[in-house]
Amino acid sequence: MDLKCDDDDLLSSDFFDGIYTSHVGKQHGALPSVIVIGGGISGIAAARTLQNASFKVILLESQDRIGGRICTDYSFGCPVDMGASWLHGVCNENPLSQVISRLGLTLYRTSGEDSVLYDHDLESYALFNINGHQVPQSMAIEVGDTFKKILEEMDKVRNENCDDMSVRHAILIVLERHPELRQGGLAYEVLQWYICRMEAWFAADADMISLKAWDQEKVLSGGHGLMVQGYDPVIKSLSKDLDIRLNHRVKRIVSGYKRVVVTVEDGRKFVADAAIITVPLGVLKANLIEFEPKLPEWKLSAISDLGVGNENKVALRFDKVFWPNVEFLGIVAPTSYSCGYFLNLHKATGHPVLVYMAAGALAYDLEKLSDEAAANYVMLQLKRMFPDASEPVQYLVSCWGSDPNILGCYSYDAVGNSDDIYDRLREPLGNLFFGGEAVSLDHQGSVHGAYSAGIMAAENCQKHLMQKLGSLERIPVVALRDEIVEVPVPLQISRLFSSKGLLASFGYRLWIFLKYRF
Repeated sequence: MDLKCDDDDLLSSDFFDGIYTSHVGKQHGALPSVIVIGGGISGIAAARTLQNASFKVILLESQDRIGGRICTDYSFGCPVDMGASWLHGVCNENPLSQVISRLGLTLYRTSGEDSVLYDHDLESYALFNINGHQVPQSMAIEVGDTFKKILEEMDKVRNENCDDMSVRHAILIVLERHPELRQGGLAYEVLQWYICRMEAWFAADADMISLKAWDQEKVLSGGHGLMVQGYDPVIKSLSKDLDIRLNHRVKRIVSGYKRVVVTVEDGRKFVADAAIITVPLGVLKANLIEFEPKLPEWKLSAISDLGVGNENKVALRFDKVFWPNVEFLGIVAPTSYSCGYFLNLHKATGHPVLVYMAAGALAYDLEKLSDEAAANYVMLQLKRMFPDASEPVQYLVSCWGSDPNILGCYSYDAVGNSDDIYDRLREPLGNLFFGGEAVSLDHQGSVHGAYSAGIMAAENCQKHLMQKLGSLERIPVVALRDEIVEVPVPLQISRLFSSKGLLASFGYRLWIFLKYRF
């Protein structure tokens, strides 16, 4: 299926009508062929699904690794996810649950299913102001209840207005109407921290997030589980035995009735019956791939209008633990931009690692710094909380917004998005199909959403080709989810239930046998 074409004339419409059969003609009875573009979990799921269905498949990935924004680093001597790190929805309904269970991977649950906007419950935490004074727990809880009331009032603002507006604008309207919900002093800074955590969920600032759609996501039950061993084992398992071509940056896609020709950066061309495009939304928005014929306006506008957020991590490894035994450390400040959040991996994994997480404008600003300067900035925040904090022995810094292979993290509903924007984004164009988290039916911005979108694109591609070839029953329709495991295996969950009085030491595993819901 790898074909080097030097004659540009082969890219004429006649080529797709089958005239140049000596170059690319399909032999009688040959299996359908598909090129998958993008080696994140969506592309891998698509390729795996088609290969299980006996299609010829190659996957083209621009980087020297697979996984996309799933990137588990082992340089600390332990797994640290610098990209995706949670399973959102620890339940059997999650399409990734069987894969995780089969591999025997452990999840550390950081929140229950009633936590829609946050990866963590307020059960194991410590908040500090910028002067290093700890915020009383009673204040954090009280302001949290106030924030919930603000969100409830935002719903009334939405119902009163036909036109969309930003979440931040709606919050200002609510506070103008309800002076009793306004906060002052330290409580105001705590409120900004709650807004900061909301922004982290979307990887975007509150003035960019749609009021109309901010709470429309369908979150699975079971709460949020941190991948203790990282997501890398999942990627390795799903990609086993696939024909993956690394360092193959796609520059041009020419599609016709019978063929797709994909040109990579060094000029080589790959020819197949169809292609599945799973590159990140940021790459599509930047027009880094040329399409011939050009994408229709309705597709281009969907790509252009949908928001893509940015979240970065600065991971710090220390020689000893000097911080309290809580799941996360927070910094409250006069603006949500200046608030901060550290994930304590020692609590979940036993390794002396803190991971600072920044979203939206702050994530982009961190990318303007060198890695050393970014680590120094984060250490400044940490030393405000712990003046005697030791220097890290190693650090890692992500730059997803400026990475030319990624250009952002995941999609979100920007102000003014149309109701059909996701439908337009996932709509196939002839023998071109689209995957990736942004085209997930109900779970945009999540790993399982990207995974299921890849399977969906592969199944749609498979049906299309079989119908076009007139041999629908020649090859069985086999989806990836049918291949994973026959007997359900329980997910391994660990959690310190401090608020319930159920204390457990690190490494304790609570086996939860899943049926269909928790």
